[in-house]
Amino acid sequence: MHHLLVLASFCLSSLSGSLAIYQRPTNPATPPPLQHLLDPIHKIVHTQRGATVTLPCVLRAPVPQNYKVRWSKVEPAEYMEVVVLITNGAHHKTYGPLGSRVHLRHSHRYDASLTISNVALDDEGRYRCQLINGLEDESLSLVLQLDGVVFPYQTSHGRYRFNYFEAKQACQQQDSRLATYGQLYKAWTEGLDWCNAGWVIEGTVHYPIINSREPCGGRLLLPGVRSYGAKDKSKDRFDAFCFSSAVKGRVYFIRGHMNFKEATLACQNDGATIAKVGQLYAAWKFSRLDRCDGGWLEDGSVRYPIITPRTGCGGLPDPGVRSFGFPSKLRKKYGVYCFSVK
Repeated sequence: MHHLLVLASFCLSSLSGSLAIYQRPTNPATPPPLQHLLDPIHKIVHTQRGATVTLPCVLRAPVPQNYKVRWSKVEPAEYMEVVVLITNGAHHKTYGPLGSRVHLRHSHRYDASLTISNVALDDEGRYRCQLINGLEDESLSLVLQLDGVVFPYQTSHGRYRFNYFEAKQACQQQDSRLATYGQLYKAWTEGLDWCNAGWVIEGTVHYPIINSREPCGGRLLLPGVRSYGAKDKSKDRFDAFCFSSAVKGRVYFIRGHMNFKEATLACQNDGATIAKVGQLYAAWKFSRLDRCDGGWLEDGSVRYPIITPRTGCGGLPDPGVRSFGFPSKLRKKYGVYCFSVK
């Protein structure tokens, strides 16, 4: 028993690669109990979209004979655990959509750490490293957490138009994914204040309130993430809370007085595409894009990102992505935000 440990407190990740430091136990004959190495504060590995990251899992000597190590990912929305990789130390096999982007780090004979390249939004979540050795199976869990930004999203037809599956698709179309409840809660602690309820990936519905007010639950309720609980995924309709992380590319503004079609062509003529909402939020969050100019986006909305609030740029005290909503696509009044992978 206790052949498995994680050196999470020694794990660092970066946009270009990852670094994990292996430290031998000071007294290999009497290693500390497994739970002492699994303090919750060290079980979260941070990264960004597009990065390479390593989830540390190290076998403790002596390695048992005929063992296997199985990596799996817990999918809470589907209530299932999906196998990612299985190894017997000499060979390994990968499975599922992650298969082409994962491999064992294997920096030494006891290293069963999992490396994920080109991290995608859907890679975030809880992973389990399980040592399979007959009756002495044991496992540990790690959470891969992407740094990112949560934003509320609704259609041009108004609020509360998405069932759960439509909300999920709408976020994907805007280069993002449905946020988790944890991501929404973190966004609330960072100042997200939104009165419309929206789906999160767990299938529940919430809305974050900083300033208690009518009609957002009333002035007497304390600030917090208000909850409607689980709803019927097919029948009930709300907005969506989407989550986006860093993008491999650049969002930039082209000035002009264009309608939507002209704006789309302007980006294409510049060798780019018209930016999606998730890409604009990512540029605001990670590239600190700050412009006071309203510009068309791919979904037909007009928005602009503000890092430093100032007179004439929305009049709000906090940074954010301001919105003009969904004006007529024929109006020749706005510039455009383009996205280029160059």
